[in-house]
Amino acid sequence: MSSTREPSFRQSVDLMFNRAAKLMDMSPGLEEKIRVCNSTYTVRFGVRLRGQIKTFTGYRSVHSEHMEPVKGGIRFAMSVNQDEVEALAALMTYKCALVETPFGGSKGGLCIDPREWEEHELELITRRFAYELIKRDLINPAQNVPAPDMGTGEREMAWIVDQYKRMNTTDINGAACVTGKPLNSGGIQGRVEATGRGVQYALEEFFRHPEDMAIAGLSGTLEGKRVIVQGLGNVGYHAAKFLSEESGCKIIGVIERDGAIMDDNGLNIEELKAHVTAQNGVKGYRGRFVENGAAVLEEDCDILIPAAMEAVINLDNAERIKTKLLIEAANGPVTAGADDILRDKGVVIIPDMYANAGGVTVSYFEWVKNLSHIRFGRMQRRQEESRHMLLVEELERLSADRGLKWEIDPKFKTRYLKGAGELELVRSGLDDTMRAAYQAMREVWHSRNDVTDLRTAAYLVSIGRVAASYRSKGL
Repeated sequence: MSSTREPSFRQSVDLMFNRAAKLMDMSPGLEEKIRVCNSTYTVRFGVRLRGQIKTFTGYRSVHSEHMEPVKGGIRFAMSVNQDEVEALAALMTYKCALVETPFGGSKGGLCIDPREWEEHELELITRRFAYELIKRDLINPAQNVPAPDMGTGEREMAWIVDQYKRMNTTDINGAACVTGKPLNSGGIQGRVEATGRGVQYALEEFFRHPEDMAIAGLSGTLEGKRVIVQGLGNVGYHAAKFLSEESGCKIIGVIERDGAIMDDNGLNIEELKAHVTAQNGVKGYRGRFVENGAAVLEEDCDILIPAAMEAVINLDNAERIKTKLLIEAANGPVTAGADDILRDKGVVIIPDMYANAGGVTVSYFEWVKNLSHIRFGRMQRRQEESRHMLLVEELERLSADRGLKWEIDPKFKTRYLKGAGELELVRSGLDDTMRAAYQAMREVWHSRNDVTDLRTAAYLVSIGRVAASYRSKGL
């Protein structure tokens, strides 16, 4: 846990906002308008379960409506409270602005431990929570669009969209009221992996810039880089899987609830995930088990990926962090105080508002798909294949006419002729988004003497875009 000497998560977000805002030419009134949370709805509702009425508390916070709808996940966790939800809503505003998705920032949460309830009970609770939000337009395809977060997933989103459609039977765009849905409920390919895939693309983009790597004391490529991941949930699992299987990284440590497992030769993430699912923890998997998992955050590595809870790196342990590069796959894993210490130590931090923006980026694609009522690739895939085939056939004809014994490699031919389907287009769009957002951050990072870190650069870019939206509205 973080020290009592340091600010709360919400205060940390405000401190980081203020640090960037001081460097901007912005009126105090506009600065205040952007910083504060517009509204938070608190609901307490009852559900009859196990022979008695159980009361639950939930929140939906709207930070900024400079663009609508507002966007942000719904988390189910016992730690959910108003301050946390408002901090996360603020991060969503800045995140959406940074990656240029046309949304304001919102967040929701239900104070519940989903593991304590059977599936049918959880459905009743989720549907009642959704009902309370839907009737106040806090779930609506044009006004407020939730998504999965910690403790929720495709299943919960399917329940919510069905509840919305039951209450709004003539809304043809009803499927767009939430994102992160299963494919058979209007979801999009690549959404489940999106946040972890975005972490991979963010690191790949960072490693395209030798100047940035040098600041972190790194060189070469991602190949062989030693990585420690905290949290093997949806985000941590996919990030670790793609980095190890596709980028050549060595995942030397994974931290979970029951401790951590380490192997200097690299862990098999697919196998480890299966073990965690079966055993509800990493204990018993081959490798070196460390009962105090939090201590593994302090092990020497090239890249540290906190992908679970906020405030895991704080004033109590920041001095002992040995990584060269830290990428925030979770929301707010580094407190404001720890951020200062790590920057002084020369650790480069790729901030959460950029690093975990893959989820909201692909949620945007899903929302657009739902509004257009057609899957990506359906119109152009076969046309692409036909056009590519024309080129291949012409090259083969020219070769034969000139008596050349030249052949196109069959593997290349197969890959070249394949038109892009939905998954390929989603990944392409996500990769492009992560590259463009990083370019915007690094331009500020390298062009201003008063900006020494990527987090401040990210805030400057995002606040600037939100301010421009408000100014265009006449504020």
